[in-house]
Amino acid sequence: MIDYYEVLEVTRDAGGDEIKKSYRRLAMDYHPDRNASHDAEEKFKELSEAYQVLSDSNKRAHYDRFGTAPAGAHGFGGFEHIDLSEALNIFMRDFGGFSGFDGIFGGREQADPRRGQDIKMTVRLTLQEVAQGAKRSIKLKTLITCDACAGNGAAAGTTPARCGTCSGSGEVRRAARSMFGQFVQVGPCPTCHGEGTTVSSPCEVCRGDGRTKGERTVSVDIPAGVSSQNYLTLRGQGAAGPRGGPNGDLIVMLDVKEDDRFTRDGEDLIHDLPVSFSQAALGCTATIPTPWGDEPLGVPAGTQNGTEFQVRGKGLPRLGGKGVGDVLVRVHIWTPDDLNDEQRRLFAELAMHEGEGPNRKGGFWTKLKQALGA
Repeated sequence: MIDYYEVLEVTRDAGGDEIKKSYRRLAMDYHPDRNASHDAEEKFKELSEAYQVLSDSNKRAHYDRFGTAPAGAHGFGGFEHIDLSEALNIFMRDFGGFSGFDGIFGGREQADPRRGQDIKMTVRLTLQEVAQGAKRSIKLKTLITCDACAGNGAAAGTTPARCGTCSGSGEVRRAARSMFGQFVQVGPCPTCHGEGTTVSSPCEVCRGDGRTKGERTVSVDIPAGVSSQNYLTLRGQGAAGPRGGPNGDLIVMLDVKEDDRFTRDGEDLIHDLPVSFSQAALGCTATIPTPWGDEPLGVPAGTQNGTEFQVRGKGLPRLGGKGVGDVLVRVHIWTPDDLNDEQRRLFAELAMHEGEGPNRKGGFWTKLKQALGA
């Protein structure tokens, strides 16, 4: 699981200004426009993800308490779930990009225009799969790389040519003067649309797009402890990008089926156990369901309505593998509403021997009277 404080190199009691300052320093170091190393983009996305949570007081409080980002922030720790465009937007929102770097104002405003589309799929899970984790194979009908041209969009025997407008850079620069001096704007090349190459003889199969419709299967490992508020992002498993562009992502939305035996409270499961009056008075052994199989529970004699028992370690794993929750058993004493003659006779006889109910001393009003000297 990702530790957002470690990612931003701050302590857990760091203030908002310190978090913002550290994020800006690290984001400037790893921004894809400034750092060409192979891991810079992933590090930049990780930094932006951490900053997005820790810079928001509500999201930070949720993260400090549960160790995961709240629902709607993104998925959950340990999985990549912010794409580059989101990360760049976060940086642009709070810092406005780079000022004075290579004459560019605003930095990179969008991700690779050739990037393939993201694909969203929903996977339904049972509570047992949440407890033990699951593996799923997802068949996707999507755009895949054209085999005939290997994705470059050029006909057999030809190759894409370097764009003459941008000399293969994919970008064009426009200089403008103002009262503040000269500004240089950088944008995608209008001829090659940012690709750096042009195709004069398009592939006959894909008509120059570099993609065709097809199917492929993706294996998804779902960790234990997830909930319906979580989702997984599989990088590069979405639709293929045109003419060799990067693949989009596969976003797997998780939907946990309701189990009428339990009410979920985080990692704990609440189970309502109905017992009869005689079972509560005399004691009994009940069978308690759990995601790991049934468990016996001894209900002692004299158990009162609303008593809660704890079956330890039989709940759901905490996301990230740090312990397992419990099954909380709440006792509900049920009263028969359709007595036969024999039952009515026995209850009438029992009523003769019950005596008075317990004297509840020390209640709220009694304590209030005592405090007031009454």
